[in-house]
Amino acid sequence: MGIFSRFNDIVSSNINAMLEKAENPEKIIRLVIQEMEDTLVEVRTTAAKTIADRKTIQRRLDRLRFEAQGWSEKAELAVRRDREDLARAALAEKATLQELIDRLEAESEEIDSQLAQLNEDIGRLQAKLTEAKERKKALQVRHDTATSRVKTRQSLSDDRIYEAMSRFEHIERKMDQLEGQVESYDLGRERPLKDEFADLASRDTIEQELAELKKRVQDRD
Repeated sequence: MGIFSRFNDIVSSNINAMLEKAENPEKIIRLVIQEMEDTLVEVRTTAAKTIADRKTIQRRLDRLRFEAQGWSEKAELAVRRDREDLARAALAEKATLQELIDRLEAESEEIDSQLAQLNEDIGRLQAKLTEAKERKKALQVRHDTATSRVKTRQSLSDDRIYEAMSRFEHIERKMDQLEGQVESYDLGRERPLKDEFADLASRDTIEQELAELKKRVQDRD
């Protein structure tokens, strides 16, 4: 496949559609990026060669134009010296050079057009490459997040966790039984005298607060 054929395939590709159809999106987008980078190198290499060709043609044009100007001056000198034969020969040489100049100028214009297209192609490919790299970063983040969630789910579904929780429940049950034994020793015992007086004091306080509350309500009515 040629450089520009492959370039057109890459530039016209829809990266989102490729990812949706891919069985391994990360692998596909990595291959796409590699293909784009390789193509970009080839296109830049082609552009460099084209620029070198343009410089070579420009040097030839400068030299041929200088030579053509020289024959034009020689023809003018021959006319001043009444040597029409020499003037005709000089003008013939100039005409031959001018034909070559015209061809090279047309070739130079074609090269300029190719360079303009290459510049546009490189820009488009660079934009696609940037997009693909951004997609790869986003895909990597999603992959890392999904992997972390899978590990968490696997940990939560691990039977060892349920076994540990069962042990906690067993220990708590043992503590409940132990506390129940302690409280059972207090059953049937008379309450200490100080607790009886504390209850009396508490009831007196409640009765006093109730009387005050009734008085406030009556005063408002």
